[in-house]
Formats: sequence, C-alpha cells, structure tokens
Amino acid sequence: MADTEDNSAGPSVKAHEEEKEEAPESPEVEFEPVIKLNQVEIKTLEEDEDVLFKMRAKLFRFDKPLKEWKERGIGDVRFLQHKETKKVRLVMRRDKTHKVCANHYVTPEMQLSPNVGSDRSWVWSVAADVSDGEPKAETLAIRFANPENANTFKEKFLEVREINAELMNKNKNKEQDSTKESDKVQTIGEESKQTDKSPAEASD
Repeated sequence: MADTEDNSAGPSVKAHEEEKEEAPESPEVEFEPVIKLNQVEIKTLEEDEDVLFKMRAKLFRFDKPLKEWKERGIGDVRFLQHKETKKVRLVMRRDKTHKVCANHYVTPEMQLSPNVGSDRSWVWSVAADVSDGEPKAETLAIRFANPENANTFKEKFLEVREINAELMNKNKNKEQDSTKESDKVQTIGEESKQTDKSPAEASD
C-alpha cells in the first residue's frame, strides 16, 4: 500500500519540476520616466563675492518679548566682499540645511561688545538683518571654540567695518560733488537768462 502511494506521488512532483524548468524567462522591461526633470542652477547671490574670512561658530539672537537668548544656528560665519562695489557683508548659514541665519552689512555704527562671563563671545546690534527675507533689527551674539578665534573674528570685523565706512564716505563725497555741479550749472543758466534780456526788460 505504501509502495502504491509513493508511485502515485512521484510523477506529479517530477512533472511539476519539468514545467518549472521549461517556464520562459521574464523579459527585461525598462520604464521611461513620465516627466523628465531638467537640472536647475540655484544661485545664492554669493557668486559675485570673495570670501575674506571664514570660521566656525554658534550664533544666537536675543528675543526681546521673552527676554532670553535663542540659538540661531551653528555653521561658518563669513565676511563676503562684492567684486564690483567692494562692499562687505556678514553671512552665516546653518550646517546641513545651509539656511541663512545672519545676513547684513557691517556698518560704521556697529560695535562689538564682550558677552558677559565669556572670553570667546561677542554681542552686537544690527539695524537691518535680512536673513529671514525682510530687513529686521536684531541683537546678535556669536560664540567661538576659543578666545583666539574670537579675537581673530573681532580684528576682521573691525577691518571690514572700516572698508565699508570708507566706501560710504566716497559715495557721499561723490553725491555732494554732483549736487554742487548741478547747482553750478543751474546758476550759470540763470545768469545767462539775465544777460540775454533786453535793456527794457532788465529795467522792468
């Protein structure tokens, strides 16, 4: 009886194996993407600037309503100078996300003050930081790994502040010279009109 069961099961298993061997291979199918995306070049507006300074630091901003410091980001703080205008701005981006956490020009009125209780941190106020898109007054603090780095940052900060101050003075002098020249031309024009008048008109 056992032999009969073994014989009946044998052919079906063998047939199944033969069918498996004879099954055709699946063809290789390649799927073309429905939409082709073109590579887009993203500009950061830093392409026309030279890096004058770069150092890793941690940035904070003072929250006036809550009266407390809040971390703004960790990354490289840089001073960037425009190749044509020569103006210098401070820019800092967060690690990984590269989101801007500080972006403003270093203006003559800016003063670096030591942060209370730290020899590796500085505080300053800025009238128009545009890291969030719109100009906004902020009080910022920056902390470095050691006092040496903090002092190096201060030296560069004062240097670029002087660069921007000189540029502002040059532009102001140009505007004043332009105004004087315009006034001079206007005065000459008025004198010319007076000279062109006839004696009768002049007496009137």
